[in-house]
Amino acid sequence: MSKLKQLPNFKNEDEEQQFWASHELLDYFDISKAIINPVFSNLKPSTKTISIRLPEWLIGSLKTIANKRDVPYQSLVKIFLAEKVKEETLSRP
Repeated sequence: MSKLKQLPNFKNEDEEQQFWASHELLDYFDISKAIINPVFSNLKPSTKTISIRLPEWLIGSLKTIANKRDVPYQSLVKIFLAEKVKEETLSRP
């Protein structure tokens, strides 16, 4: 087996994603030493907390919709934002 390449340090997830889009995993990892079904107990979600000001009527409407769907309203906001961003991304050249 050839020598494994040294994995670079990434500044962020975007940089890492770009790296893996153009590199082969097997050049950097010995798959024979892989752990099957690993447990990632200290894994932190890649989210960032933000503050956003919304009109009270909009928050009320979001909470009503969220209650009907039986989800937290902040989760509903994330779903709506993700759907709209995906829609906009796919509709633009």
